[in-house]
Amino acid sequence: MVKIGILGYGNLGKGVEAAIKKNADMELVAVYTRRDPATLTINTEGVPVKSTADLDTGKEALDVLIICGGSATDLPEMTPKYAAMYNVIDSFDTHAKVPVHFANVDKASKEAGKIGIISCGWDPGMFSISRVYAHAVLPDGKDYTFWGKGVSQGHSDAVRRIDGVLDARQYTVPVPEALDRVRNGEDPELTTREKHTRECFVVAEEGADLARIENEIKTMPNYFSDYDTTVHFITMDEMKANHSGLPHGGSVIYSGESSDGTKHVIEYSLKLDSNPEFTGSVLVAYARAAARLNAEGACGAKTVFDIAPAYLSAQSGDELRAHLL
Repeated sequence: MVKIGILGYGNLGKGVEAAIKKNADMELVAVYTRRDPATLTINTEGVPVKSTADLDTGKEALDVLIICGGSATDLPEMTPKYAAMYNVIDSFDTHAKVPVHFANVDKASKEAGKIGIISCGWDPGMFSISRVYAHAVLPDGKDYTFWGKGVSQGHSDAVRRIDGVLDARQYTVPVPEALDRVRNGEDPELTTREKHTRECFVVAEEGADLARIENEIKTMPNYFSDYDTTVHFITMDEMKANHSGLPHGGSVIYSGESSDGTKHVIEYSLKLDSNPEFTGSVLVAYARAAARLNAEGACGAKTVFDIAPAYLSAQSGDELRAHLL
């Protein structure tokens, strides 16, 4: 059994917990929180909720610690810190800062003789692998990534911070015409606005200036100003009934040539009922790999590019060759 600890119990932590229940070789031994442990009730009976102070001793009986914090401020601090004590996994997704994060985790984990796998999820993660495979097989080509239709938690939060907004959900939606052109192998040059639209469902305070709220959304830099954005004002009952989940997904499409005029299109797609539950499932698979690699004596930081597929699977090599090869 691989003994797993979860640090953080938001949507992602709950997703990891759900994934552990689906894997017979995994055991959740503790959930760690910065909150008062007595205030937190988890979905697995008999598993203790403990303070991060317990983790800080470096003496918790864990094979792997799955760190479920945010990429902006939590993971850059937490992952290197705990990589100096435990095998760790995270879902760090700030693409531009991956090299620095990798270097920090690599230093800490090598000094401790531990494994630290960063940026596990679906993008970065499963989509990243698809891009690498496609570029390797067809060096003469171009990749495109489309996200959605799905809820963007960060963009939804940005709308909720606008004065007069009680609740909001923002969906990222691929432009069908752009998808069709890429799938047809046209290799188009697409602007940000041409690839995705954004659709917002907003519950406003009674008497709020709806025109002002809509304008603030559509002109918000770094979030909406570069996209065609549609705003729908709805009731709280409609929000709870129709927008309470966290679906997401998307596609990586690669168009390339093996010789002049001989074109090929590779596509990897996901349609997810729950973004955090799927991301949690990826983290758990890589936790298995981390435990196996460290047991073999490996240490240091790794990404999804460094992990052979067989390390992710609960099946033996014989089983994989017989049924999945």
